[in-house]
Amino acid sequence: MSLFEHPEFDNHEQVVFCHDQESGLKAIIAIHDTTLGPSLGGTRLWNYSSSGEALTDVLRLSRGMTYKSAMAGLPLGGGKAVIIGDAKKIKSVELFRAYGRFIESLSGRYITAEDVNIRTEDIDIVAKETSHVAGTADKAGDPSPHTALGTYLGLKAAAKHRLGSEDLKGVKIAVQGLGSVGYDFAKYCAEDGAELIVTDINEESVERAVNELGAKAVGLDEIYSVDADIYAPCALGATINDETLKQLKVKVIAGSANNQLANPKHDQAVKDMGILYAPDYVINAGGVIHVCSEAANMSLEETDKRVRAIHDTLDKLFSRAKEEDRPTGVIADEMAREIIAKGKQ
Repeated sequence: MSLFEHPEFDNHEQVVFCHDQESGLKAIIAIHDTTLGPSLGGTRLWNYSSSGEALTDVLRLSRGMTYKSAMAGLPLGGGKAVIIGDAKKIKSVELFRAYGRFIESLSGRYITAEDVNIRTEDIDIVAKETSHVAGTADKAGDPSPHTALGTYLGLKAAAKHRLGSEDLKGVKIAVQGLGSVGYDFAKYCAEDGAELIVTDINEESVERAVNELGAKAVGLDEIYSVDADIYAPCALGATINDETLKQLKVKVIAGSANNQLANPKHDQAVKDMGILYAPDYVINAGGVIHVCSEAANMSLEETDKRVRAIHDTLDKLFSRAKEEDRPTGVIADEMAREIIAKGKQ
């Protein structure tokens, strides 16, 4: 299958395959759209089973970043990168410097930041070879707190539309994933009176949530079938699929994970089940807003204001979806494309 016939190819402007023999770097950079500005998106390091799987992921993620930036009102396009390999084995100064040189060769068309298995100190090494990075330790730093805040506020908007109130007291929330974003998000919800049911592959994170947030712990596969009002996927994507939809008993899906729907058809499926879905790239835009604040020299106050606006954006999106009786994901894509189309005028 050629790139142009790939099912996830969506008129991407540029796809770059990067290989450095000395460091062992194997990476793919995908630039989806630069209508509104240079493409921005994090770099994910993952032990993909094949280069084909990595390509599928980076094409989907880069498109999501285009829509995410547009819906967040940012002067940015969408891009993403993946590095193929085991994070515990391949990380090295040489690898990240080689990766930085590939980014530099794109002359500013792609700006990277941290993502899964990429930390601030890794980005600092990349920055030795290119200035087209965001989230270095001496600048904006970790975007996770703003991602968590935006997700929490977006969840409240969803609760308003589906549960009848933004008050989370007594609302049962099933949180899947307690990483840097998931834990802070869960903490916001707990402080608002929510009852948490949590799971994570890291047992220490689960124990911390139980002890500090009063959460109830369940197994990794049990999180889908628990008795809850809201399912909050805050780990990796594709957890909303044919199998999990058979188990979910919730009224709302609102979490920070990327690419939550395993297939676009599940957007209609959750609607048919009476579940209100907060489109992932809209609700989790706090991170990209944080990263953009560095590039655009926004004040902390302005950044916080933009993150809090995620609530209002979702409020409008949910209202439009209800009025037009269409899935929320379809509406989000449509709204994003309308914004991009205006940028081309």
